Amino acid sequence: MLRLCSVLVLLVLPAMAWADLHGVIRVIDADTVDVGETRVRLHAIDAPEQDQLCQTDQGADFACGAWATARVVEAFEGRRATCDHVDRDRYGRVVARCSMLGIDMGRHIVREGWAFAARAYGLDYDLDEKVAYVAGRGLHAFQLQSPTQFRQAQAKGRVPPHPSCAIKGNISDNGRVFHMPGQRFYQQTEIHEASGERWFCSEAAALRAGWRAASY
Repeated sequence: MLRLCSVLVLLVLPAMAWADLHGVIRVIDADTVDVGETRVRLHAIDAPEQDQLCQTDQGADFACGAWATARVVEAFEGRRATCDHVDRDRYGRVVARCSMLGIDMGRHIVREGWAFAARAYGLDYDLDEKVAYVAGRGLHAFQLQSPTQFRQAQAKGRVPPHPSCAIKGNISDNGRVFHMPGQRFYQQTEIHEASGERWFCSEAAALRAGWRAASY
């Protein structure tokens, strides 16, 4: 009898775990929301990080990550959603397709140009991104790294923690040298703060801390 009960529990638990989600939407960023008490990563889309910048055609910086989040907040915050589980990501978050009043949230977000189709996880929104791209809608009106490239650059210490503090204080065989944006080796220089390397907000701050300017 005990063995039979155990088998029944094992059969029931997966069904419970994969039951549909229902709840009020709270937007975390343009591809992640809370549905009730559950954190949900929207399936097959990828949005800029909150601190990610884009550039206009005139070369001006634009806070596109925060902008994309704000658009999703306007569209969905406080509404009720129903989500179908697809998977769990490496952070343990539920990955799901969510809809609000019959609107596929992922499709709407990609078609409006607030996020990109994450084709590595499915082609669900491939055509929707192409529609947004042709129309030059949302993020497609700007120049930006893909969110994946941006995250990889951050992980390697190539993207500053704040756009106004972008001077790289590197330590090498040549001593403590700081690199300004636009200099020859700026892009490939990685900052490892655990090794004493630093980001600086001004040349004066770097000089005061004992770094010297790169000569090229």
